[in-house]
Amino acid sequence: MSISDIIAEAMAACAAPSSDAVACLGSDAPRELIVAAGLVPWAIIPARDAGTGAHPGLSRRSQGILATIEADGFAPRGLALTHAAAEDAQLFAVLRELHRTGRGPSVPFAFVDLLHGGDDAVQRYNLARLMAFQTWLEQRVGHPISADALDAVRRQENALKTRLAALFTAARSGSTPRLSGADALDLVRVISRVPGAAADRILDSVELDLAASPVLAGRRIMLTGSPHETAALYRQIELLGAIIVAEDHGWGDPWLAATLDETVSVAEAIALRSQSPDWPSPMQSADRRAAALAARAQALSVDAVIHGGLADEEAAPWDIKPTRKALEPTGIAFLAVAALDPTAALGAEAAERIAHFLASGEVRAPTPKVAAARPSPPSKPVEREPRRSRKSLDCTADFGAWQRDWFAGVREQAANGPFAVVNADAPQEILRALDIPYVVNQWWASIVAAKQKAGPYGRLLKAADYPSHVETYSAQGLAAALDDQLEDAPWGGLPTPSTLSLIAGSDPGPKIFEAWARETGADLFVFDRSIESRIDLPIDWWDDMPERWEQTLEPERLELMAAQIEQQIARLEALTGRTLDRARLVEVMNLVNEQEDFYRRTRDLIARTYPVPVGVVDTMPATMVPQWHRGTAWARDAARRFYEEVARRAAAGEAACHGERLRLMWVGRGLWSDTGFYQRWEESHGAVFVWSMYLGLAADGYLRSFEGEHDVIRALAARFVTMGDELRMPTWSGAWHVKEARTHGCHGAVAIDDADPLVLEALERAGVPVLRIALNNMGAGNDAVDAEIAAFLDTLEARRSPVHEAEMTTRRL
Repeated sequence: MSISDIIAEAMAACAAPSSDAVACLGSDAPRELIVAAGLVPWAIIPARDAGTGAHPGLSRRSQGILATIEADGFAPRGLALTHAAAEDAQLFAVLRELHRTGRGPSVPFAFVDLLHGGDDAVQRYNLARLMAFQTWLEQRVGHPISADALDAVRRQENALKTRLAALFTAARSGSTPRLSGADALDLVRVISRVPGAAADRILDSVELDLAASPVLAGRRIMLTGSPHETAALYRQIELLGAIIVAEDHGWGDPWLAATLDETVSVAEAIALRSQSPDWPSPMQSADRRAAALAARAQALSVDAVIHGGLADEEAAPWDIKPTRKALEPTGIAFLAVAALDPTAALGAEAAERIAHFLASGEVRAPTPKVAAARPSPPSKPVEREPRRSRKSLDCTADFGAWQRDWFAGVREQAANGPFAVVNADAPQEILRALDIPYVVNQWWASIVAAKQKAGPYGRLLKAADYPSHVETYSAQGLAAALDDQLEDAPWGGLPTPSTLSLIAGSDPGPKIFEAWARETGADLFVFDRSIESRIDLPIDWWDDMPERWEQTLEPERLELMAAQIEQQIARLEALTGRTLDRARLVEVMNLVNEQEDFYRRTRDLIARTYPVPVGVVDTMPATMVPQWHRGTAWARDAARRFYEEVARRAAAGEAACHGERLRLMWVGRGLWSDTGFYQRWEESHGAVFVWSMYLGLAADGYLRSFEGEHDVIRALAARFVTMGDELRMPTWSGAWHVKEARTHGCHGAVAIDDADPLVLEALERAGVPVLRIALNNMGAGNDAVDAEIAAFLDTLEARRSPVHEAEMTTRRL
């Protein structure tokens, strides 16, 4: 029996989880706790034939995982997901929403939110999450997990991984390899699915067969890029003339190296393992990963490194540039191949590029598309020229003029002192209280879009060896750092930051900011993104958050964010030589609460007024310009002026659209490059966009009451620990969007491609028709999109119910 046959037989034997298994998603699943409970960890492998219809909007990988979970015969004792990737955290929230609506998995499930930051606050957070998971396991088996059982399992798991690592060193990565990369990866997956005794028996058989196996021939390759959960692409690459002797993702060699420290408790050891800077989280430092890869590639005497990027995986492309740079001094050849599908055969072009690379060591650029001999219709509709929107509010123009003067002042300040850029979902109030001028990354992106610079900035990113198609909106600040044509830059260009900060809410986000710090020398602070881990949530959170946030939020999340805010304060004080005045921070927070209360009053007034006095072309800029200046008297007064002007229009019966017949909700980021888009259907259909996330979130997402200096940091933590949950985390976001659609009397919703699919599903379940359009917020509309919307509006007009219209009439009266 060959090695491949032995492994294939073992894979077939554990193809489905047994009734004593806990199915695990995430290479950092705490196996030791599961085994100590008397259960078997069973690693989930995405189904290959999932399709995309069952859960539209999710990635192919997430579709495959859900297909595995929903398959007939899937009946483990439980299901555990971890935060190995942001996508997995989102998938947990999807399962929770499916469970809430009666469509979830039939087995109990849990989320183990192990974070990968290196500080003590993260360790405390991880320990709390591990203790909660241990309690969950004890409930499954009906007895406590003893310390002796945990110690015994730790020794057993360490010995198993050490044995497999030694086998790999001797038979895979050594000078006479007998074990292919595909078989090695499959062997890791087998070991991750069977009990320890069965794993030892499988290794006995493999070791016996290896002794008589021939030495494999081919170019010695180290694989990097996306994590590979199946060996399908490994096998195809090796068939082209390679031997994959090592990799640096979580399901290969790093998984074997992740043994547990035996000098501390098992829970502490698991927490520390997750916190290791070398743990291959998708959010791991790209520079650190690249340096480690280059050193290991040299030590293993590989011939080349291949970066294999899977389709839909957004973090890996940001590793290409630092990896290429780290390998240059070694002379080791490097090839990056993108958009690979792990469930299908290599495309002809990818296979040809890899084969050519393996044969010659030369990188062949992707084949340019040959123009057709005769003109043919474009594959994508041509975007129309943006059309200026018609504003109803006087304050909007005044805010815009003020913003220009403010930014000119910021540029002057940045030339002579510290300057910060911060993501919208990260705390800005500390910067305000320390008097550090700052710009919000998303505001800058909106300016880039409005000035039609997204295309040129995308080309700058590509020319600098950065991806130009991954989280484009968030990468515009990095692109600005690459722009040396300041005379043509939006608003004179973005100053070079001295400090950058964000919450790690997506896998590519920290890598984008790391690249930005690399290009500018800025100090980078990354807040960890914790995940709401309860199965049952307070759905009407908007009523609880302003006054009862302490009782509504998980204390572990609050404590982590508060601790990291304190860390950022210390970092900024060291960077600037300034000391935070806590009384000044209290003043800033009070001003923010006053400002957000005016937004709440404005939102409520708009919702109950028919016809609507202003549409989103006014409310988006009138909200967001002052929002970027939260914590100032000017911003508070601007929010008051916004409210008062809307109130005057409502009292006078003035309307955004005097022939209003349809009220629409806009789901997703704003089309800042083409705000006139929102008014194109007012005349033809009486359709007005009355709601966007900007005013809605300002009204419900920011207000946090507090008493004074003793709880001001915790109140600030409460504001930002949920930032993003309200917009894109199922259950939280779905219920909120439904509430907003109902209170605003929306006949329908229009969503762009960054809208969460379960939010849209929640709207549809609540009776709100949804149109999904193929448009991102950095583009503009086109004839095809316009036709879709017009047809959708025709349908809405035809289906307006007498009951709905009677309710609207009552509201008008």
